[in-house]
Amino acid sequence: MDTADWRTQLPLDYRPWIVNNIIDTLKRHLPVCGQEGRNELRKIAVRFEEKIYTGATSQSDYLRKISLKMLTMETKAQTAMASNLPSNSAV
Repeated sequence: MDTADWRTQLPLDYRPWIVNNIIDTLKRHLPVCGQEGRNELRKIAVRFEEKIYTGATSQSDYLRKISLKMLTMETKAQTAMASNLPSNSAV
């Protein structure tokens, strides 16, 4: 596939699906209150996806960058949770 036109090869429902997955990840890590909060979360997800989409050199680059960012967010959250757990060293 010609990498110059990889964007034209994406199915029409692909990007909204990606945005929804980003929103799901953000919901797990950011407090959301009411419709206004959900709208703001959607705006964040759309801006992030658009930035990756326009900067990616191929579909695999697009997916890799988004996946890496989502994984980083999940890892940071898990690390933060683990550091907040009480230590078992007390006897």
